[in-house]
Amino acid sequence: MTGHDTNTTPHRDRIGIILYVFYLLLLLCSILVVGRIIQIQLFFNPDQKIINALTPKSTREVIEPTRGNILACDGRLLAMSCPQYQIYMDCTVQKERFASMTDKSKGEKLEQKWLAKARELSEGLALFFPEKSAREHYLSIENGRRSGKRYLKIGHGVDHDTFLKLKELPLFNESRGKGGMIVEQRNIRQYPYGKLARRTIGFVRDNRSQVSNTHIGIEGQFDYVLHGTEGEQWLRSSDAGRIRDYSHDYVPAVDGKDIRTTINIDYQDLADRALRRQIEEDSEIEGACLVLMEVGTGAIRAMVNLLRDETTGSLEEISNLAIGRLGEPGSVFKTVTLAAALSDGHIKSLDETIPTNHGVIKNSKLPVDRHITDWEREHHTNRISYLDGFKISSNYVLATLAIENYSSNPRNYMDKVYQYKLGEKFDFDLDGLRVPVLPKVGGQYWSNTTLGSVAYGYSTAETPLHILTFYNAIAAKGRMMKPYLVESIEKNGSVCEKRGPSVLNASICTRAVADTLTRALRAVTEEGTARVLGNASCSVAGKTGTAQIVLENGKYKDEYGRKKNQGTFVGFFPAEDPRYSVISVVYSKLSSSSFYGGGYPAKAIKELIAGIVDTDPYWQKSIGKTGSVPRMTAHASLPSEEGESLTVPDLRGLGLKDALWIAENSGLKCTYQGSGQVLSQSPSAGTKTESGSTLKLILR
Repeated sequence: MTGHDTNTTPHRDRIGIILYVFYLLLLLCSILVVGRIIQIQLFFNPDQKIINALTPKSTREVIEPTRGNILACDGRLLAMSCPQYQIYMDCTVQKERFASMTDKSKGEKLEQKWLAKARELSEGLALFFPEKSAREHYLSIENGRRSGKRYLKIGHGVDHDTFLKLKELPLFNESRGKGGMIVEQRNIRQYPYGKLARRTIGFVRDNRSQVSNTHIGIEGQFDYVLHGTEGEQWLRSSDAGRIRDYSHDYVPAVDGKDIRTTINIDYQDLADRALRRQIEEDSEIEGACLVLMEVGTGAIRAMVNLLRDETTGSLEEISNLAIGRLGEPGSVFKTVTLAAALSDGHIKSLDETIPTNHGVIKNSKLPVDRHITDWEREHHTNRISYLDGFKISSNYVLATLAIENYSSNPRNYMDKVYQYKLGEKFDFDLDGLRVPVLPKVGGQYWSNTTLGSVAYGYSTAETPLHILTFYNAIAAKGRMMKPYLVESIEKNGSVCEKRGPSVLNASICTRAVADTLTRALRAVTEEGTARVLGNASCSVAGKTGTAQIVLENGKYKDEYGRKKNQGTFVGFFPAEDPRYSVISVVYSKLSSSSFYGGGYPAKAIKELIAGIVDTDPYWQKSIGKTGSVPRMTAHASLPSEEGESLTVPDLRGLGLKDALWIAENSGLKCTYQGSGQVLSQSPSAGTKTESGSTLKLILR
């Protein structure tokens, strides 16, 4: 036993020593590994070239928010943002891989297969972008592949549906690394109603544009609301294209809010058509504007601004004349003088008379009023009432009214003008509302003729919107509402900020004065200078105005006797219960012809009113107030025999369908003219006639 123990002990010692050495080696290796890890973590700086080669580059990209929409008052889209996709192609994809293959014949086959797909792709591209043939598309791709082009533009921007169809084409239906399709998306602004209200809706140009006016209309004024807030993300390249780099922060974009306007797009269309129809064919007309406003609220339902393009001669929405053009308003300012005199008690009744004095304004060097001399000759009298003077738009009557009552203290008169907000710029939803120009009492430009000339609309400058705001206050019985275009700011259909009606002046005059002024304005349309509106689709109260425009030389005529005219009609309807106020101003070029407020402006408004009455259900409900509706029985009657005597039924106030039914069942034949409801008929109701005779209907 002892000999056996002596032999095994050294063997065990050798094994232990070997294990111990292995342990020490492993321990040393562990220490080295841990040390190396610590060194790498704390002190090691890898070569930047290696980092660049192994790490995909990340680039910062701004995420553009979706711009908010601009809506009509009923929610229809006036301006909207839509995605547009521009397609590019990396023509070099897989080319290097095919060329570097060990089996050259296989690489060549794969290259030819890729080019064959490119030919098929080109045939599809020719269908979507026909400005190039399939061969031309293919040659572009082939040349790009040969020259190493990585960013070949394909066609033009397309919408989402077209983009999805393009993705189904050969190569484009593969990953970017295989097919080479590159897509850039951006939002573009679209205007579903084209040029309608284009200057009012406006636009926002790129700030880098060299054009000075980059923010126009509602688009510009409310850019801070519509635009939203940009986001931020980091992207890196991969085989699948550019993907998000999650090692950087991601800030989502906040989309813009929507703007709901007061614009009634149907009325805008009616107003645009009516104004164009009046002035489009007259090359001597420079431009015109028309504004329709709701009496009770000040909401602008239509705003048309037409200016003739000097190159094409067409009428375009180039400039907002309604708020941006100042001009001497002419006779529409006479209502201001009449309102001041009535409010201050200088006249008690419109039927009061003054001497005609052959149209010569006493204590003034103002021109003789030829309207008065015509009046004297026609009526064989040397007196005229304020109502008749206003009706014929007499400068003499209104200038005399101002001079006799305010010459001792003209500041009282001018204070009234400022009270009517005709001397200041009020807050408006569009940028560019001009400040009216009024002479300062006792100032450099005040003379002994100034008071009289201001009284009938000269020596002052007003925008059409200022004049309309004043007349709207008369329609509202003295309450002056602030015109506005933006009803609310909305987000996803919910109202974030309610805007809407506000008051400029709670009472510019008493209700009695407003009623008296309305009587005078109705006389103008029924018997005076705006008789063209006397047979409009509903009653209208308003005033015409014609003024010559001051030329660059400070005179009203050039050396050839030519002049520029500004013709205006402004008023409200229906006169007995005003719902809308309206103004139309027409501007002429330098011409020897004359243009009047009772011409193009009044005719355009008459057409607009007819369109509104025909299309708005409000007016259909009111037809019983103005029309005579015949009693209709439940049984149908057979037409009378030819030649049999009958009584013509009363068809006034009926629609065409009902009128034809009654007339034909009575045995009468019908012809008609116009649209809407029956305004008049011939023969008149109650007349005896024979069966088979013709009844002529006039509709409005």
